[in-house]
This record gives sequence, structure tokens and C-alpha cells, in this order.
Amino acid sequence: MSEILSKKEIGQFVSEGFIRIDNAFSSEIADAAVTILWNDLPCDRSDASTWTEPVFRLGLYTQPPFIESLNTPKLHHVFDQLIGENKWIPPQSVGTFPVRFPSDRQPDDTGKHVDAGFPGSDPGNYFEWRINIKSKGRALLLLVLYSDVSEKDAPTVIYEGSHIDVAQLLSEAGDSGFSFMELAGRLEGLPERKEVYATGKAGTVYLCHPFLVHSAQPHRGRAPRFMAQPPLLLRDELSVSGSDAGCSPVERAIRLALE
Repeated sequence: MSEILSKKEIGQFVSEGFIRIDNAFSSEIADAAVTILWNDLPCDRSDASTWTEPVFRLGLYTQPPFIESLNTPKLHHVFDQLIGENKWIPPQSVGTFPVRFPSDRQPDDTGKHVDAGFPGSDPGNYFEWRINIKSKGRALLLLVLYSDVSEKDAPTVIYEGSHIDVAQLLSEAGDSGFSFMELAGRLEGLPERKEVYATGKAGTVYLCHPFLVHSAQPHRGRAPRFMAQPPLLLRDELSVSGSDAGCSPVERAIRLALE
């Protein structure tokens, strides 16, 4: 297969912290996944009066449409370009899904954050999970659109270039890193960054550096938004020091921050 990402696009990923892949999987796969999700929601697809909450959270999914959506040849090739061959684990599940509904109520999960990669003292408490400078456990954050998402449909807010700021924070915390909440408490003190909305057609995937700051926002559109935010898992830790030979774009971004 020819290269999916050009050198310019890889450079954009290093400096901005994300890249958008259109048509990463088919609309048929997206439709099949959304049908499964609707069956698990406590509301009626055809009756908006039953859409009583701004967000419903659904768990991990392993049915074929979900696995197929993240294991297309196109995505696998891009994973190789950003992480390196044999350095990531093919996704075997998708989740969680914060399904966002049109609502005048403010959702309670709109704070800036960075997703954690490995468990802390209480593995059952995600707020205690941790992030370290070697991104233990996490190669990428994936924002996977299973429905069309416009600027009104609660697209995830990406803070362009914020992965550089976070890498500098994490460099002070050693191998143990920060917990999810410890790092979240430090994000408001970072430099202001351009806000980019993760919009696109169903089948679009945003591949984000694991340190990229992002946040949710209220839904002001008409149709529910179906988006997953699974990690791409690492086989081993990233290499953020020593020789630059064989350095992946994900690693290069961290090294750039630490210069």
C-alpha cells in the first residue's frame, strides 16, 4: 500500500497533535454500529421526547461492526506511520461511547482533560489512572465518528498543539506521572491554544497524540451524536530519549517538547 500520510501531514501531526482521516471506514459499518447502540439506549430512536439526558454513556463493544471500523487497512497503515510497525496492538473492542443528545441542560463532563493510560492505586477508579512521559499503555487517542457531526452536534474540542505543553508538564513527574485528576488540575494554567472541532461525516477518525488536551461541549443540533474515544494501545513504552534513529512521529513530538 502506498503511504497514506504525506511528510507534510506527519509534520502537522507532530506540531499540532492530531490528524483527521476521512472515510476511514464505510457508512455501512457506521450504520450497523449505530443500530446496535440505539438498542442499548434507554430511549426511543423515533421519539425525541424520550431523549431526557444530555449524555448517555455506553460500555465496551466487541461486535463485528465496531472491530471492523478500527481495523481497516487504511487505519492500520496510518498506525504504522505514526507509531511504527509492530509497536501497537490491533483494537479488539471500542468504547466508551458518550452518546450526546440535543439538550438545554449543560452536561457535567465538559472539562479539559487528557486521557490516562495505566491504572493507579485503585484500578477501578478511572480518575486515579495515570499518564506518564513515556505514555505507558497508550499510543494514540482515537476520536471515531459513527454519525455525521457538525459544529452544532457537540463535536469534541481539540486544543491544537497542547500535547507539547502536556509533555513538558509530564517531564517533571517521572515514570509515575500524574493521575487523571492531578493532570486535569494543571491544564488551565497552560498557554491558550487554538480550538479545533472534531467534525466530519460518519466514518471519520481523528488520530490524536496521547497527550492532546480535549474537552466535551453541549449539543445544540437536532440528531444524537455517536462518537467513541478508544485508545490505541502500545506494545511497549515510547522512547523519549537517546538516539533519534527510528523515532516515530508520536515520539518525535515528545522529544520536540523536551528540547
